[in-house]
Amino acid sequence: MDKLRDCALCPRECHVNRMAGEIGYCGQTGEVCVGRASLHMWEEPCISGEKGSGTVFFSGCSLGCVYCQNREISNGGRGKKITVERLSDIFIELQNKGANNINLVTPDHFMPQVIEALKAAKMKGLNIPIVYNSGGYTKIDTLKDLEGYIDIYLPDLKYMDRMVSKKYSNAEDYFEFASKSIGEMIRQVGEPVLSSDGIMQKGVIVRHLALPGCIEDSKNIIKYLYDTFGDKIYISIMNQYTPIKHFSDYPDLNQKITPKDYNKLIDFAINIGVKRGYIQEGDTALESFIPEFNGEGV
Repeated sequence: MDKLRDCALCPRECHVNRMAGEIGYCGQTGEVCVGRASLHMWEEPCISGEKGSGTVFFSGCSLGCVYCQNREISNGGRGKKITVERLSDIFIELQNKGANNINLVTPDHFMPQVIEALKAAKMKGLNIPIVYNSGGYTKIDTLKDLEGYIDIYLPDLKYMDRMVSKKYSNAEDYFEFASKSIGEMIRQVGEPVLSSDGIMQKGVIVRHLALPGCIEDSKNIIKYLYDTFGDKIYISIMNQYTPIKHFSDYPDLNQKITPKDYNKLIDFAINIGVKRGYIQEGDTALESFIPEFNGEGV
C-alpha cells in the first residue's frame, strides 16, 4: 500500500498519507469503504444481461461532479469500512449469486486494495470478468498497474469543453486525462468480445451522459470517440441525467434532457457512422433508478 502513503493515484495528486488517516480530494483514508454490493440490472445489456452485474459501489470520488446521482457515497460520507479480505469475499459472494461479472464502481482511489482483493478472490475461485467502472478522470500510470486484472473498462467521457468540466467537476484538465486513459484501456483489453448469449467478456464501453445545455459538447465527444477509436469501442449515449434539489448555484442543471435534444444526439451518432452503441429509451431520469446505499451485501 505504499502508493497510499504519498497518494498521487488520480490527477489531483494530493500527496497525503492516507495510510495514516489523512484525507485527500477523494474524501477517503486508506481503509476501503463500500456503500453497496449487489446484483444490478440497469447497466448496458451486455453487462447486466438477465442475471445482473455484481456491482460494488465504493465510497468517495476523486472527481466530485456537482450533479452526481451517487452523491450519498461519493461525497455524502456514507459507506462501511471493510478489510481487503472482506472485499475479496464480497467478490466471491456476488459470483455465487450468479453475477455476470464483478463491477467495480468508482474504484480509482482504492486501486491498490482492489488489486490485492482480486488476487485473493482468484485464489478462492473468482473466474468471471472484472469491470472497471470509472468517471474517466484517471492517470495512465494508475491504469498500468491494473493490467491483467481488468477484463472490461467502462469509463465515462463526460466533457471536452474545459470550461464545462471546470464548472461542473472542478477539473479543467478532464478531457486531457480521460481521452488518454481510454487509449490505454483499449491497449490492455483489446476490441470487444461477447459470449454467445451477448455478455461482454472483454472490451471497452465509453459512456457519455448528456447534460442540459451541453448538446454541442456532447456531439464533439461522440465525434471524437468515433473518429479516434472507431469500432474498437462501444459508445453508450445516456439520457438519464437527473436534476437534484441543491442546484441553486447551477440553474442550467435544473432540468432534464429534452427528448428532442437526445434524439438529435442519436441521429448525429448514426449519421457519422457509429454502429457499436447503446441508447436509452423511456423515462430513465428518475430517482428510483438510483440505488439505495444501505450497506446491502457489505
